[in-house]
Amino acid sequence: MGKFPKFYGKVPVGTKGQIVIPAEARKAIGINPGDNLIVISGPPHQEKMLSIIPEEEFSKFLKFFEEHVANLKKAVSR
Repeated sequence: MGKFPKFYGKVPVGTKGQIVIPAEARKAIGINPGDNLIVISGPPHQEKMLSIIPEEEFSKFLKFFEEHVANLKKAVSR
């Protein structure tokens, strides 16, 4: 990814709150039919923004984070 975020277009919000993720964006991050996505606010201090993350990528992040927290706890308790 370049220095700035990629702009994939503008999408309307339907009456049920649904949006369609543009095909180019789905292809770029590997979203396929049936995939689960995690929706969180952010980045930090931007509560009116959303991040949409494939569940598999979010799980990888959590595992990475948990491992580092465990290592920090070990270092602190010595």
